[in-house]
Amino acid sequence: MDSVLDLARWQFGIVTVYHFFFVPLTIGLSFIVALMETLWLRTKREEWLRITKFFGKLFLINIAMGVVTGIVQEFQFGMNWSDYSRFVGDVFGAPLAIEALLAFFLESTFIGLWIFGWDKLPRGLHAGCMWIVHLGTLASSWFILAANSWMQHPVGYRYNPTSGRAELTDFWAVMFNKVQLGTFPHVIGAAYMTGAAFVIGVSAWLYVRGRRDDQSLHRRSTRLGAWVLLGSGLVVVFTGDVQGKIMTEVQPMKMAAAEALWNTSDTCAPFSLFTIGTRDGKEKKWALEVPCLLSFLATGHFDEKVDGINQLSQQYREKYGSDPNARTYSPGDYTPIIPVTYWSFRWMMGLGFAGAGGAALILWLTRKGRTPTSRWFPALTISVPLFVLLANSVGWIFTEMGRQPWVVFGLMTTRNAVSPGVSAGEVWTSMLSFTLLYLVLAVIEVGLLIRVIRKGPEEFVEPPSPSLRPPEDDADRPLTFAY
Repeated sequence: MDSVLDLARWQFGIVTVYHFFFVPLTIGLSFIVALMETLWLRTKREEWLRITKFFGKLFLINIAMGVVTGIVQEFQFGMNWSDYSRFVGDVFGAPLAIEALLAFFLESTFIGLWIFGWDKLPRGLHAGCMWIVHLGTLASSWFILAANSWMQHPVGYRYNPTSGRAELTDFWAVMFNKVQLGTFPHVIGAAYMTGAAFVIGVSAWLYVRGRRDDQSLHRRSTRLGAWVLLGSGLVVVFTGDVQGKIMTEVQPMKMAAAEALWNTSDTCAPFSLFTIGTRDGKEKKWALEVPCLLSFLATGHFDEKVDGINQLSQQYREKYGSDPNARTYSPGDYTPIIPVTYWSFRWMMGLGFAGAGGAALILWLTRKGRTPTSRWFPALTISVPLFVLLANSVGWIFTEMGRQPWVVFGLMTTRNAVSPGVSAGEVWTSMLSFTLLYLVLAVIEVGLLIRVIRKGPEEFVEPPSPSLRPPEDDADRPLTFAY
């Protein structure tokens, strides 16, 4: 059973992290493409239209991959996590059904109108289609994050001992969970950072390597991406601070695990920027610390104490019992894997700050019409999107791994969520199949992106500006569709 649990977790991790590469990029690019088309309508500059169509193609490639990899997520719950699906089905049914019926269909409908409506819709209405697509991505994110936030902090339910299921009693409590209110703006801000970083990487590379005639165009989109990245980065910092305090309130073990704080601090708790410790993370040999910073991150006060892992473990054992299914270091221990939580928390912040710093440096190097000539500038432009994309993925890993050994905090451990009738061989087969399939899709995705990027923006062609009114001389034209 242990091997099935480990394999099922690895498979879900591979599928989820791979899918999450495309999610923030889709959200961020939908916003930036809509913004670019709006700027074209306002300024009438042909560069904005060329940039809009160029990044629109890249957006469509990415969202297609996101949909394909997202479909696989649905299979995971029935294949390897059937006990989990049975337990949470009554709670998750409503938000996930609304996400599919409302948000997904909203996105797909207006993406189609945006693709095929260039010569059929008025310009303002056409630009509005992409804004509606973006609103669809936000709505989709809200419902999915509401379900995930319920796993972090279950509310609005009652447990039915007869069926052994959690049953929804308050839909709005789930939708406006305090964890959700902190998580949603944080994730969306990070998605804007990802989309902006992608625009920076592509535009700045073409700015340096592309045709000289298009340098003004690429400089314009590079600086737009940099400004969006810096602005959304501020949102991420602020919401991350709020989220940390909510996390300390509802999941104090996750905050203690993020710092590898084994014992409750007598006064204020320091935050370590870097630590050298034992392999299991239980002892530190050397650390570079900022005094009292963890106390502020956790509570908002520099002089507050923070509960340690050992004390919290004892509280959990008294509250939930020595559950042998809570498998980490020893049976009955409710501690996550400390090296993973400690380093993923720091990589998340470090890579995010590095990406924002790179955007600020690019703005400085391209100020007042200047063209960067440094040899390391191309490496900088490629690094920024990689930093931000990896920061998103590592942050998601921290969010999920920091909750362990719970799959639903306080209600169900991860081991109890695994499908009882699945063998290790079956999980190996599906995991290898998905991994190989994703490798093939990665080659296709990267190949398509590189092909479009190398080609660059198309030459400017003034699109028609059709009206929704039929022409006056068309009154006797036969109807092509009527009720």
